[in-house]
Amino acid sequence: MATPTAGSKAPDFTAKDQNGNTVSLSDFKGKTVILYFYPKDDTPGCTAEACDFRDNYQSLIGKGYEVVGVSTDDEKSHKKFVTKHNLPFPLIADTDHSIVEAYGVWGEKNMYGKKYMGTVRTTFIIDADGVIKNVIDKVDTKASSQQVLDLLA
Repeated sequence: MATPTAGSKAPDFTAKDQNGNTVSLSDFKGKTVILYFYPKDDTPGCTAEACDFRDNYQSLIGKGYEVVGVSTDDEKSHKKFVTKHNLPFPLIADTDHSIVEAYGVWGEKNMYGKKYMGTVRTTFIIDADGVIKNVIDKVDTKASSQQVLDLLA
């Protein structure tokens, strides 16, 4: 499936977070959502990205934004990741790949010459009406929140 672009309606989803709570994109109607997709819990780049959002979370919330992370890891893995790094936002367990596929971020990757399928790190900024405002496909894991703030300024 193609990646949704700015101006298109964000695909809704319903899945479990790290605490087993059911979360839907529509739960955030009326708020701007920073929906970020990352490959794997507790890996260096993904940890840097999550901790950057954590460190700037109060500033983002203060501006009326919600942060939601999505990976194909399960609830248990997310719970461990959230606890270890004190993450204050929900991480969605997309174990059936339905969300990554709906957002077009499940694709071929290449590491050390080995090709495999995985989540392509991407951030979507979704407005209060559920429309995608921006798509960041070249994510700077150490400054991901600043990338978002620069676009929303």
